[in-house]
Amino acid sequence: MYNLYKKDIMGTLNTSNARERLAEVLNRVAFAKDRVRVTRRGRAIAAVVPIEDLELIERLEDKIDLREAEQALAEVGEEGTIPLETLREELGL
Repeated sequence: MYNLYKKDIMGTLNTSNARERLAEVLNRVAFAKDRVRVTRRGRAIAAVVPIEDLELIERLEDKIDLREAEQALAEVGEEGTIPLETLREELGL
């Protein structure tokens, strides 16, 4: 039987092992702040990460979205817009 508290075992688990040991995986992620890759047929397909990691990723995505929206608005301010009908004609719609 695997010892999930060993670092080399915990870093990556195949889907069967992750399913069988889900409670242990969740405890390790929640309390030890480990990150676990889940693989299927040797290929990483998902990860179990501490909630703090997910929240950080979401905040970063929000900042990126805001920056891109600001850039788009600045571009509109500089270049203006085109009427929808003109765009349809250009796209052949």
